[in-house]
Amino acid sequence: MSAGDTRALARAITIVENELEGASELLSSLDLENAAPIIGITGPPGAGKSTLISALITHLTSEGKKIAVIAVDPTSPFNFGSLLGDRLRMSEHFTNPKVFIRSLATRGSLGGLSAKAIEVSDVVRAAGFDLVIIETVGVGQSEVEIAGLADTTILVLVPESGDEIQALKSGIMEIADIYVINKSDRPGANTFIKNIQTLIHHREGTDWIPKIIKTVATKNEGAEELYNVILEHQQEKNTNSRKAFLYAEKVWRLIQRGRMKNINRIELQREIENEIENKKFQLYKFAKKFL
Repeated sequence: MSAGDTRALARAITIVENELEGASELLSSLDLENAAPIIGITGPPGAGKSTLISALITHLTSEGKKIAVIAVDPTSPFNFGSLLGDRLRMSEHFTNPKVFIRSLATRGSLGGLSAKAIEVSDVVRAAGFDLVIIETVGVGQSEVEIAGLADTTILVLVPESGDEIQALKSGIMEIADIYVINKSDRPGANTFIKNIQTLIHHREGTDWIPKIIKTVATKNEGAEELYNVILEHQQEKNTNSRKAFLYAEKVWRLIQRGRMKNINRIELQREIENEIENKKFQLYKFAKKFL
């Protein structure tokens, strides 16, 4: 599966996302030794994340790079699929053979990521791209999940984000490797940047000091500088200690799901309905049969 074989890649993602037959075998066969790095882009709604990604794509493809974007969209309450809003804002890249864009629905998952984000991102990383960008739902402090998944995490803010900074201060300081102040041509941008600088400190276990980049994504301003800082951070070869925590959680869920696969919840309820009339029914003894 190569970066140019988008049909095969799209099918592989569908298999993994929906746990279709062969999903486990597909995941187990992935070669991630030289997989593409993941850039996580997060931030509050309205900060211009999708427009910034579009500007980054324009710059990167002009350099011959092959880029994949996974846009995690809020789930539609009607069909539980993603609303695809992010893909619409990147529409100018749809026909570019060097760009692959896929939306994932959160399906009720907390933390801004789809429940299948790790698996899907691994499928995409193994497909021969130079860079994989993940844009998350902007849900605030729970965005620490993306910091565990990404090699470089970018927090996008706008000069009016002062309230978000106050509300999310502790989470933001743990999340961002790079701060992007988008729409930086607006009044108050420089003052806001100074406020951010007072919050920045050394990350534990690394020499990296988070950088601040000014962009105006609608004008493609700052995309090149942002990519250069991404490369700088990648070359630091910092160990992402948060990734071990996220992966441990994911492996725990995979083990749990595997051990539960032969237990049908509906049949379990029917069995309990038959047993519960018995005065000697004991919930914990009943559960012990399955342990």
